[in-house]
Amino acid sequence: MTRDASRPSLDAVQVSYRLGGADGVAVEARKWEWALHELGFSVRRVAGELDDGLRPDDTWLPFLAIDPAEGAAPDPAALSAAIAGAHLVIVENLCSLPINPDAARITAEVLDDHPGRVIFHHHDLPWQRAGLVCPPNIPPMRDDSLHVTINDHSRVQLENRGFAAVTLRNAFDLEPPRGDREATRAHFGFAPDDLVLLQPTRAIPRKNIPAAITFAAELAAREPDRTVKLWITGPAEDGYDDVFARLVAESVVPVTIGRAQSAPDAYAAADLVLFPSTWEGFGNPVIESIAHRRPIVVGTYPVLDELRGFGVQLLGIDAVAGVQEWLRRPRGDILERNVELVRPHCSIEDLPERLGGVLHATGWDTW
Repeated sequence: MTRDASRPSLDAVQVSYRLGGADGVAVEARKWEWALHELGFSVRRVAGELDDGLRPDDTWLPFLAIDPAEGAAPDPAALSAAIAGAHLVIVENLCSLPINPDAARITAEVLDDHPGRVIFHHHDLPWQRAGLVCPPNIPPMRDDSLHVTINDHSRVQLENRGFAAVTLRNAFDLEPPRGDREATRAHFGFAPDDLVLLQPTRAIPRKNIPAAITFAAELAAREPDRTVKLWITGPAEDGYDDVFARLVAESVVPVTIGRAQSAPDAYAAADLVLFPSTWEGFGNPVIESIAHRRPIVVGTYPVLDELRGFGVQLLGIDAVAGVQEWLRRPRGDILERNVELVRPHCSIEDLPERLGGVLHATGWDTW
């Protein structure tokens, strides 16, 4: 599919717990919104939270939020009205990871009665999170629907459960604008000679903050002539506030918490990126670090093996000596080679073509 400026726009609706923010689902939904525009769709948003403010064609339904405010009563009729007439509904993780089980269940029921086509864009799946209560029919088994995963690991798991699914990996600007290193470091109180380790994640258990703190301490012990600073963008979520506060207080390396003005600024200010996660649906900071030509230190999680399969060279959280050697002898050639290795799989420039190809392969050429 390509965009035909002479025809009226097709109507697409993105539905999610929250949109417009900095979390991975919202970031990728924004990229899909752009790709859908390129394919000839106008895109409306329906969500329980809209972190960048309400647009004129948005529908805010508080009961869809991850943590609905008190009194936010479920309203299936309002959701049905919000998606009425849409040629295509894209469900961004709401019917994939039921962290608000009522919202997931009601959305699935409303979609059962919706006559249009639906893409379930799966960033996570319920069985991938221990202890999560999953309502029946999540993910939904629905006719005239397409299940899209962001990795092969989830695609295979869906196929083993009787779903036809396709992988469409997250997309990135591999030639991003350069951030302001000096101003960003000054803003956060980092001295020019400080060794700044950036963990660009929220503080939740699976982001493995203890491993980042341990790594920072070990690196500081090996680099006594430099001041090591650990920078976690935060914030703490999922009830992790008290644990996170204790970890920060007990860290032998100073910990800074807060977001930079932009992602390019954050990566520009960092000397090294840390990503010790134990589970990720994809792990955007891996490709973002590659795009910004920053060395990244990773832990282990299943989908990381797929990214390594591109041939990229990454540093290991358990190999402090190897990281120290890199810092003393940086390899710009490896950083550039990593960019070219991920380009065929994850370039934002190709997203409309890749998404259009998926729609074409499904037989969705006419609307």
